[in-house]
Amino acid sequence: MARTRYRAAFDRIKLRDLPAGAMRAVWREGYTRRDLRADLLAGLVVGIVALPLAMALAIAVGVAPQYGLYTSIVAGAVVAALGGSRLQVTGPTAAFIVILAPIYSRFGMSGLLLSGLLGGLILIVMGLARLGQFIEFIPHPVTTGFTAGIAMVIATLQIKDVLGLSLSRAPESFFDRIAVMWQARGSASLSELAIAAATLALLLIVPRVTKRIPAPLVAIPVAGLLAAGLNHWWPTHAVATIATRFHTTVGGHLFSGVPPLPPLPMLPWHAAGPGGAPLHLSLATVRELLGGAFAVAMLGGIESLLSAVIVDGMAGTKHDPDAELLALGIGNLVTPFFGGIPATGAIARTATNFRSGARSPVASIVHALTVLVAVIVLAPFIGYLPMAGLAALLLLVAWNMSEVKHFAHILRVAPRSDVVVLVTCFVLTVVFDMVVAVSVGVVLAALLFMRRMAEITEARLTAGVADDGRAASDEIPADLHNKVAIYDIAGPLFFGAAQKAMGSLGTVSGDLKVLIMRLDRVPVMDATGLVALESAISTLNGSGCLTILTGLQQQPAGLVARAGLEQRPWRLEIRPDLAAGLALARATL
Repeated sequence: MARTRYRAAFDRIKLRDLPAGAMRAVWREGYTRRDLRADLLAGLVVGIVALPLAMALAIAVGVAPQYGLYTSIVAGAVVAALGGSRLQVTGPTAAFIVILAPIYSRFGMSGLLLSGLLGGLILIVMGLARLGQFIEFIPHPVTTGFTAGIAMVIATLQIKDVLGLSLSRAPESFFDRIAVMWQARGSASLSELAIAAATLALLLIVPRVTKRIPAPLVAIPVAGLLAAGLNHWWPTHAVATIATRFHTTVGGHLFSGVPPLPPLPMLPWHAAGPGGAPLHLSLATVRELLGGAFAVAMLGGIESLLSAVIVDGMAGTKHDPDAELLALGIGNLVTPFFGGIPATGAIARTATNFRSGARSPVASIVHALTVLVAVIVLAPFIGYLPMAGLAALLLLVAWNMSEVKHFAHILRVAPRSDVVVLVTCFVLTVVFDMVVAVSVGVVLAALLFMRRMAEITEARLTAGVADDGRAASDEIPADLHNKVAIYDIAGPLFFGAAQKAMGSLGTVSGDLKVLIMRLDRVPVMDATGLVALESAISTLNGSGCLTILTGLQQQPAGLVARAGLEQRPWRLEIRPDLAAGLALARATL
């Protein structure tokens, strides 16, 4: 009996529909050899585009470049296979930099991996709880504000490698970072700046010449050749490369740059902690990591679902947000066991996937396999890529992410309340972090929304006779003048508007015998609205006035019924419309 009950509950919430929703839909519709050919080509293109991005993003966080590649390989394949979006490409993204860099500097690699693991668990719970739709309720000024703020922070982080600065320390706060870089301005290198400028120029020029070849596929290898030539012929003007900056020991062998190995299984808590020392795994440590894990889950969920919505609009498809959250959680749960950092849906790579002709999640799996083959085969060549070139790539990513024109457009045309939310989220993201910005932004937007809703809720008291002796309303028959009044409420009766809506009742004359409260334009009422209504009825009863509620809509009617207003010992009647209320008033008088 218990097993049957649990199975019925399991079927009712349809958890079986969540895993691999997109993949199962593709197979049901029929997957042809032509679709496979299109997915193979698209996955190859996206994999090539993802290769330098994954390394650049990992370096921006502070870790070695191979960990970004491992993220693209593992998370890219797992989320694609289990997700709810057909064309989503998952991997490390620029938005995560502002969250992950402080975690890494404070807790080391093990803390970073554990934050991703805990964030994955939170995302799994969100997916199982069907919270995917709630992400859509985050106001647009909030997402635009913190996205622009993240772009500003990312761009600032790249100044060090673009100029080749030698910093005395790596501060976490934005203004401290600016101050330290200013102090190190004397260490700037013209050769590093030249490499960055050449890379950025190619990234901007190539799309104007041809859109068939991804710009990073041209710009980054050219930057590598320039750096190799500069380091060989002018050693005094040598530039930093992946091979000179990063060294990894695997199985007793020291590798410069990226090891030519696939992601190997590991235990996240056995990775190096802060300063290279082991991380002591305890409940207190987990508690400290929960803040960052929550940020990973929230930003990962928001960015993935935004990316899925964007590609749905481009391709005419429809994703399952709950399945996508569940898959993203599983991906972030599995990836740390292979050395991968937190991942989310990547908007630029997802758009590239669509433009390259992808038909199904198979393309994203092929993208992961492409990155895997590149790691094993091209690792020696990857070491020649200059740090300044990768920083230039991230500068362009930050510029595209900021959407400056869109930001300025909102400032120019949006209501003042939305502008306040936008600027607040932007400033808080830059000065503090994304979690603070989103939390404050959502609360501020909710408060401003409540004020706006309170402003649109109107109440009007219509008495039988005006001050000059003429009828104030044709709705009240002449024989009921001076004895009946109509109180008309329009708009939601909730805690932001309840007291305002009931305020005019204080002007009701003591000679009034019947008050008809017209509620046919009240779509919704909450507990505060109910309490205000009860208080008004009680006051009217105290003066010997009968209250008649008319035109109750479905939700307010259900709330009134559950509250049992009609069963209370006061003079209250409910009628379906104004005509019935007036008929009752006449009969009563």
